Amino acid sequence: MDVEEIIDTLYALPPARFTAARDEAAARAKRAGDQAAGKLIAGLRRPTLAAWTSNTLVRAKPDEVEQFRQLGEALRAAHRSLDGEQLRDLSHQQHVVIGALAREALRLAEEAGTAVSEAVVREVEQILYAALADPEAAEAWASGRLTKAPVLSTEFPGVDPDAVPTAPTAPPAPSASPPEPTAPPEPRVTAARAAAQDAQWAAVAREDELRLAEEARQRAVGQAAAADAELERATAARDHAYAAVAETEERHREADRAAGKARRAAETAARRLRTLTAGAPEDGAG
Repeated sequence: MDVEEIIDTLYALPPARFTAARDEAAARAKRAGDQAAGKLIAGLRRPTLAAWTSNTLVRAKPDEVEQFRQLGEALRAAHRSLDGEQLRDLSHQQHVVIGALAREALRLAEEAGTAVSEAVVREVEQILYAALADPEAAEAWASGRLTKAPVLSTEFPGVDPDAVPTAPTAPPAPSASPPEPTAPPEPRVTAARAAAQDAQWAAVAREDELRLAEEARQRAVGQAAAADAELERATAARDHAYAAVAETEERHREADRAAGKARRAAETAARRLRTLTAGAPEDGAG
């Protein structure tokens, strides 16, 4: 049995279906004679809704996952070096990217047929923050098999990026001959690479925001059209009901008039009968 494939399949299922599917897969492995696989599968923990939502994002967006991990490496490096300029840029990018990815995770979960609340979206954002701050959390997140939000073993230092000045560059020492060109220091290359990555992430985030906004607009238009159609149907039903009431009331009035005429005719007939009966000789008289 391909145990890894089975595990991936299980963690792709919504949490409500996980336990039954896990137990059935474990029993199937044991019936096949693979007791170790059965025990391993039976010990899998059901993911929380936030963890499952995050796993769904990881499976659907592998390229974004790798870029996000690179952003985390750049952020951790900037915090270690206290590079103020890079911290300002990356910290802003962190919030933009986390927001965009959390909204994408929400969309993917809803596409899979599972409703996700705003509280769960906030928990997904915390999972993403942990993946940025902690390389071990990033590794667990990228596996697509999270069962719950990771506990941070490390955090970004509590440094205000605006309060950290960029180290000034010392002027070159006087020299009789011009200095020979040298390769740029590795930290600057790293910073340039991170800046390019940030620009790419910013573009991706803006495109995601635009797409999500367009989808929201289309849903709103569809809901408005459905509401208009429902209102039109309700108005037609109301008008039909009013017409039926008016017709019924008219029939009632006609029936009342007919009943009144019938009563009057019956009374007239009864009076005539009484008159004829009073004036006629009794049977056997004479």
